[in-house]
Amino acid sequence: MRNYVCGQRADTPQDVLELALGTPLALWLGEEGEGEQERAARLDAARDILADPEYRDLPDALVRLAAQVIDEHPDLFNVVPLARPARRRAARKGAAA
Repeated sequence: MRNYVCGQRADTPQDVLELALGTPLALWLGEEGEGEQERAARLDAARDILADPEYRDLPDALVRLAAQVIDEHPDLFNVVPLARPARRRAARKGAAA
């Protein structure tokens, strides 16, 4: 099955996100091994994008997208409940502290 977002073919989950957001994920998440100057430039570009009126709804769109993904793929969060820790015993009366 092929996926299309905004008329563009998306071959990977990363492609889907990038096409849905209209920006590369690396802009928001950074890249492994990026230097301080690269990070500063990336964050400046991200601030410029968020200041653009066209993208003012981007944070809300991201929340909606995350909620949709969670709703459609609950298996992504296959959380196993942990056993409750044993209760501490109350100190016995008259025991030395």
